[in-house]
Amino acid sequence: MSVNNSQPPMAWRYGGNQLKMWRTNAGVTREELGNAAGYSPDTVKSMEQGVRMPTPRLLDVADDLLQANGLLRAAKQYLRREKFPSRSQDYMRYEAEAIGLLWYESLLVPGLLQTEEYVRALIGSHFPPKDVEWVDERVSARLERQQLLTRKNPVAFSFVVYEAILRTPVGGSEAHKRQLLHLLEVTQLRNVSLQVLPFNRAMPAALEGPMVLLETEEHEHFSLADGQGVSQFTSDPTVVSTLTQRYGKIREEALCTEESLHFIERMVDDL
Repeated sequence: MSVNNSQPPMAWRYGGNQLKMWRTNAGVTREELGNAAGYSPDTVKSMEQGVRMPTPRLLDVADDLLQANGLLRAAKQYLRREKFPSRSQDYMRYEAEAIGLLWYESLLVPGLLQTEEYVRALIGSHFPPKDVEWVDERVSARLERQQLLTRKNPVAFSFVVYEAILRTPVGGSEAHKRQLLHLLEVTQLRNVSLQVLPFNRAMPAALEGPMVLLETEEHEHFSLADGQGVSQFTSDPTVVSTLTQRYGKIREEALCTEESLHFIERMVDDL
């Protein structure tokens, strides 16, 4: 299985289509509906096409203006913004049910280990800029995922992070220090191991990008490889095997868990 889906959610497209039908049947233009709701005609068009989620405000205004008698307003509960980008939704479903997870990161602190400050600094700096509501929803969704770390039926986590991640002050120096302290705190969990790959131990395999290896309760094995705006989530045995071997080599070269702990502690002391 390989996933690369950028199609807008079906509910958005259906809701937008219904909105367009009510508007045209009422003889109301996009400009008129947009003026009433405080949106531009192009924004209304993108919602009608399902490219953007029809907002509760637009549905409320349209319901009154188009005399839909509550039929458009009722769609609000079904038109919620997805918590995660479409390219990662399948992965998130499997992650939530995993029994084991191996994660190597070369660019950012793994999402499950990020502080709220770190998350907000990353997502809030999205470019092109996103609206505040979108940022808040994505921050909340990422923090919600972290419940996996303390789930009643523990997940076995193994994280390896490249030194560059620990030296990048995302969110500023104070936020950076709190992020490092949070990593030290998380390593106290009995189901979590964290290793650091220092600059002087890096090898080509470590520079090919981040990866996640995941095992389900049915002992199915999946891999996730991330690139610039592209993810490959697959159960293809050849791909999973290749990334498993790559992860093993990186982990072999990384500092052991105790050495990694002291490595991060020294970094905190230097800040």
